[in-house]
Amino acid sequence: MYKGTITKKLECLIHLIYWILVFYFTFMKNPIGAQFSLPGLFFCTYFIAFIITFYFHYLIVMKKVFKTFNWKRLFLGFFVSYLVFTFLRFLLEQVITKILFDKVNYTNINFGNYMLDNLHYSSITIILSSFLWFVIYSIRLLEYNQIILEENKNTEIKFLKAQINPHFVFNTLNNIYSMVYFQSDKSLIAIDKLSQIMRFTTYESQKEKIRLSDEVDYIKAYIELEQLRHQENVLVIFDVEIKNEFEEIPPYILSPLVENALKHGEVLDSEPIEIQLKVSSEKLIFKVKNKIGAQKKDSLGGIGLDNLQKRLQIHYPGKQELKITNEENHFTAELEIDLK
Repeated sequence: MYKGTITKKLECLIHLIYWILVFYFTFMKNPIGAQFSLPGLFFCTYFIAFIITFYFHYLIVMKKVFKTFNWKRLFLGFFVSYLVFTFLRFLLEQVITKILFDKVNYTNINFGNYMLDNLHYSSITIILSSFLWFVIYSIRLLEYNQIILEENKNTEIKFLKAQINPHFVFNTLNNIYSMVYFQSDKSLIAIDKLSQIMRFTTYESQKEKIRLSDEVDYIKAYIELEQLRHQENVLVIFDVEIKNEFEEIPPYILSPLVENALKHGEVLDSEPIEIQLKVSSEKLIFKVKNKIGAQKKDSLGGIGLDNLQKRLQIHYPGKQELKITNEENHFTAELEIDLK
């Protein structure tokens, strides 16, 4: 459940401070000498009507108006509060004071003038009540919207991760299936590598951030699986230059580019896939280059890159750039992330 900074207790404290200030500036006659002026009878009745109307408008009218806001409801709510204030003043100053003290505030009441006079006095309490309610409501609304944005972001990240994991498992199981089908003696090694990777996806992928070295180990294990499938000694050149291996990044930020290159690139001894990772204290640069394969890209081919771009926008808004080029039958993806 949503719990903002302005709790019910804090709201009550704000109201208490508000009324202390109102009473201070209303009844303080001489601030230097700390002299207070005593209110008269009809000032007290006015203040009673003021307070009752204030909370009638604050607790009932404003909630009703902003439950499903429209301008008609707003003006109707203000008009109702005006009538409540006018009725209370009449009841207190023309009826109750007459019975208790044999005094009335208005000796000769003209209906039009009386209503117009109370329009002036009621506007003060209605405006102040609306202002205080709207300030507290706005703070709560801003906090609630921020929480909703965070929840939506976390939900989207989890959804994107859920797409990445089945995609990777699908590709890897196909690879192992081929090795088992052709009775390769490396199929058991591939299964062991897959189990290592699945441990990563089970535990590390649930974290918001992981060590950069863990992501690199994950990529290396993935590459080894591909090398086992192709039975190539020279398939990938992976250059790593990291100043701080304890640098943390979100999981699956680098691996989709490698997966895309291995899946859709043409595997040749003469033109291996080139991967470069350089990480300083300020910037991460990750570059993957591969020869484009002649085979047609299947329907799942874009999931990894599409998810990567979405997750980059979530985790590094305005601090990342993914450049993708396709020149001379070579595909190059270069990712730069500002780590400051």
